[in-house]
Amino acid sequence: MNFPFAGICFLLSAGIAASSMAQTSTYTPPAQQPAVPAQDPTQPSGKVILSRSTDESGTTTTQAGPTIPPGPQQVSAPTAEDADRHAVTFTDFDMDVHLHPADQHIAVRALLTLRNDGKTPLAHIPLQISSSLNWDRIRVNLKDVPFPVATLNSDADHTGRLHEAAVPLAQPLVPGATLQLDVSYSGTINLSAQRLMVIGTPDDVALHSDWDRIGTEFTGLRGFGNVVWYPVSSVPVILGDGARLFDEIGEHKLRMAGAHFRLRLTVEFSHGHIPTVALINGHLAPLAIANAAATDTEVAGVATSDSGVATLGYDAPSLFVAIRSAHLAVNTTIWVLPDDEPSVPAWTTAAATVTPFLQSWLGQRPRAQLTLLDLPDPHDAPFETGALLATAIRSAAPSDPDQLDGILAHALTHSWMQSPRAWLSEGVAHFMGTLWIEKTRGRDQALGTLEASRQALALAEPESPGQAIGQPLAEAISPVYYRTKATYVFWMLRSIVGDPTLSAALRAYDPSADVSLGYGQPSTAGSFQKLLEQAGSRRDLNWFFGDWVNADKGLPDLSIKTVFPATEEAGNFLVTVSVVNSGYVSAEVPVTVRSETNTVTQRVLVPARGQASPHLLILGKPIDVQVNDGTVPETQSTVHVTRLTSTSNAPTHP
Repeated sequence: MNFPFAGICFLLSAGIAASSMAQTSTYTPPAQQPAVPAQDPTQPSGKVILSRSTDESGTTTTQAGPTIPPGPQQVSAPTAEDADRHAVTFTDFDMDVHLHPADQHIAVRALLTLRNDGKTPLAHIPLQISSSLNWDRIRVNLKDVPFPVATLNSDADHTGRLHEAAVPLAQPLVPGATLQLDVSYSGTINLSAQRLMVIGTPDDVALHSDWDRIGTEFTGLRGFGNVVWYPVSSVPVILGDGARLFDEIGEHKLRMAGAHFRLRLTVEFSHGHIPTVALINGHLAPLAIANAAATDTEVAGVATSDSGVATLGYDAPSLFVAIRSAHLAVNTTIWVLPDDEPSVPAWTTAAATVTPFLQSWLGQRPRAQLTLLDLPDPHDAPFETGALLATAIRSAAPSDPDQLDGILAHALTHSWMQSPRAWLSEGVAHFMGTLWIEKTRGRDQALGTLEASRQALALAEPESPGQAIGQPLAEAISPVYYRTKATYVFWMLRSIVGDPTLSAALRAYDPSADVSLGYGQPSTAGSFQKLLEQAGSRRDLNWFFGDWVNADKGLPDLSIKTVFPATEEAGNFLVTVSVVNSGYVSAEVPVTVRSETNTVTQRVLVPARGQASPHLLILGKPIDVQVNDGTVPETQSTVHVTRLTSTSNAPTHP
């Protein structure tokens, strides 16, 4: 099991004020429709519309058959366009999910509330599910409607395709208006890595990445970007088309943030396969177990659960059901397979090791327990959502005995930092992971970890605000921003306000208050900037949040223009360093002057498209000058050193 540093990288991995949840609290969906029995291929198929019979006297009687609700109509081309798909925002999910793991089968009935966030009225509503599932029935205003279904090529699902229903409306849905739909769909979800195999990924690697499926021992449905098991409305994208797929995944999570979500779960389990753990959107969902009738030879019992109404953050809805044994650790519950029981003590020790460190930064008690869920195969790719980490429970590699400590320094942070904002949730988790490296392996190793991801950030950032708008952290959808750039932001804040102030702000952070501000809104009064000010920061932070969080102006591009050392009294030298910033974002960086025996550092704010010229007094003849220490990301190098010759004041560059 090869884990990267504390922030586990995932191949396919806040809230806005939600609209009212009309009917959700009182709505009780009818019982699931019985499955249609398979037809004998030797018999004619179809339903009786009407029948005629003639009795012995020759009298003919006509009798109408049952009313057939209109249903899906397969079409070769989609009806919806990308503008329609972008316009749909889901504000409420009220779902009944019925699993029959022995057949890898799922049947869902859902009441969906959605809003037209487009600029024009919608004549139809595009709804998509995995191509392994089929639309059964859709009702609008309590009436069944016919609807076309097209197959789209989209790698947002592990099959590489989606089934899109275009629901017609009697009256177009005007911008800003909401609508409720009653939908039913069903099908099977088994292992599929078709989208990865198509682009040449080896079969075993592909299946260990796309491990979503329904099974008797393990059901794992990670949601949009892995398997589309709930209705969505998205633009079709494929792997290999740059970062479009990952941007669409991020855009989906951003648009879902703030939606109300409730799931009632029913699992029909077979003999000897009683599920012991269920997790809905990363939260433990207690299971109620009931035995089936003694006459049922296939179903041993039924497990049920209800998530209750919750508000989605910046996460795709997910569902896990498994047979595992629970082990308690510090602030952690480990659900493990029998074969992996010997590895539990190592994880328990790691949780106990990193907890005091996290408490010193984030407070004594986390907001939730961390859940570790053992994946079926030791080579399966890890996945996290909120305070859930699904990973193979194995011991650390002999070459890296502290491996599990780093993993849990990141994962356990999510137990404390339950933020709906991605840049806070992921940024703080990655920040704490690098701080753990600093604590255990030294500052140089921690800064090396930052530098390893800086180049990807530099490539993603616009060269200038006029070239592209980039992604402000407050509404970032790409991991390179809400993970990598956010980690740098916390390192910079640490340098600007100090450890005690930053720690106090993190302890005081209240996710429920942040939700009320609206996901994607600027961090102004009452947000994290305000917490820093209340915690004791005496610095004006408007420039920092304006340049680094609420807008994306790219990265600074610093250089040392000139260095002038002048001799003072008693062997002191006054060194004037001219630092130029060719970028469009201001940056506060450390400027350091070294002599044979002394080192002096001063933090300097270098304005965008400008320069600063600090004066540093040092005892002894200066030998070199350094600008930045790796904590501020730049477009090129993040450490600039100018060496001074021993015979003159002219600088030389290494």
